[in-house]
Amino acid sequence: MNPRFAQIETLALHAGQPHDPQTGAVIPPISLSTTFAQEAPGRHKGFDYSRSDNPTRRMLEQCVAALEGGTHALAFASGCAAAASVMQTLEPGSHVVACDDVYGGTFRLLEHVFRNYGIETTWVDLTSLGSLHDALRPETRLVWTETPTNPLLRVVDIAAVSAVARAHGALLCVDNTFATPVLQRPLALGADVVVHSTTKYLNGHSDSVGGVVVTHDAQLHQRLRFLQKSLGAVPSPFDCFLVLRGLKTLPVRIERHCGNATRLARWLSAQPGVDKVIYPGLADHPQHTLAAEQMKAPGGMLSFVLGGGRTAADRLLGALELLACAESLGGVESLIEHPASMTHAGLPPALRARLGIDEGLVRVSVGLEAESDLREDLRAGLDRAREP
Repeated sequence: MNPRFAQIETLALHAGQPHDPQTGAVIPPISLSTTFAQEAPGRHKGFDYSRSDNPTRRMLEQCVAALEGGTHALAFASGCAAAASVMQTLEPGSHVVACDDVYGGTFRLLEHVFRNYGIETTWVDLTSLGSLHDALRPETRLVWTETPTNPLLRVVDIAAVSAVARAHGALLCVDNTFATPVLQRPLALGADVVVHSTTKYLNGHSDSVGGVVVTHDAQLHQRLRFLQKSLGAVPSPFDCFLVLRGLKTLPVRIERHCGNATRLARWLSAQPGVDKVIYPGLADHPQHTLAAEQMKAPGGMLSFVLGGGRTAADRLLGALELLACAESLGGVESLIEHPASMTHAGLPPALRARLGIDEGLVRVSVGLEAESDLREDLRAGLDRAREP
């Protein structure tokens, strides 16, 4: 694409997606073929078998690479498959330092899958550089973080953590699912690898599961590409098409997500029965200043703590009509969930308690509905939660 057209709104619509040369179709056709004719053995037009590469998947990879400001991207069948492929680049005996407030699936991969293959993880609060320094070992090869984190929405200083990791000879991988490249570009801040669950904001319509890895490192890309082909955890062409379709509206959707979330966070802060609202856009958030510097807006995710604990949370979630009680996030519709019993139930209770993922914590993926309607639905739920 012409480098003059580098704004993210334009890239989301056009990067990697040329008009079909045969028909002029503005939306390129989906390539469903599993195999491709070769002019002679080993001589083809860039594609031989769809597990190895596929035209629709390649368009998605090129588009996401452009959005993240990376040179290479690889699409996978899920966010967990993308994360696992990054972890599989490590040798047995390697050590990982990971942010202790992460998606439950990431914790499961590192603790219950890769530990069995000789890869040990130390979990620390990566908002503290001192904790990172203390956790590093000679065999540390990877630092893994989310920012904002899930579900406590801590904001990690990507540039600072990157500098520490690089000085130690370790890679920094940032899960950018919550922020999306619209709000922050970790590679530009020093990260080596970015991962996404494309299921979430990139797709944005709750109808496709997928993941993607982005990097500048050509050698790492080749290793990941080998794993993508060999393990075969690739998305279908139709899923790639759905994400491409979603990407076209990503910038405008994110703007609405952020606006709704900011207004709801301020409103919730004043509601009886709500002990605490966690949102990077609020002045009382511990990393509010960093978020303002590192992100273009505070994002569409918020969490809050109910004073009545699990009973209040159950009542709230049971009384809502508009916000669906469901896992996942980043879709056009608003979702609400109870991390301790849903997305983060797999974390040991002691770890949940230490992090503050208590029975009164709920997490909201704020959608694109009228904010006044979301507020009224939550008001009814909070009234129910406070009943004796």
